Amino acid sequence: QVQLVESGGGLVQAGGSLRLSCAASGLTFSRYAMAWFRQAPGKERDFVAAISARGGNVYYEDSVKGRFTISRDNAKNTVYLQMSTLKPEDTAVYYCAADIIGRTPTMRRSYDVWGQGTQVTVSS
Repeated sequence: QVQLVESGGGLVQAGGSLRLSCAASGLTFSRYAMAWFRQAPGKERDFVAAISARGGNVYYEDSVKGRFTISRDNAKNTVYLQMSTLKPEDTAVYYCAADIIGRTPTMRRSYDVWGQGTQVTVSS
């Protein structure tokens, strides 16, 4: 079956770093644009970062620019989110998503496949 599995979440102090991973299976990974979204309890799922199928184009939400880096390794069928200088407002469940068509990268409706999420908690 088609599956995206996130890992790497956890508890970190403000100013610290985490690297999230998303492992894909059941799809031709190199044909998909990939993205990270995040959702806090009772709030909407919001865009964080996206990367094109070959990794040549990246996109970031304004609040994470300069702090987060999205990357991918198509040989490993994995997309990463390196998060640095973390803030309490970064606390959320982080989701990985895949889009085979290449639609607007910041919109939830652009993505066909979603992972189950991984919790990131940043303490002050």
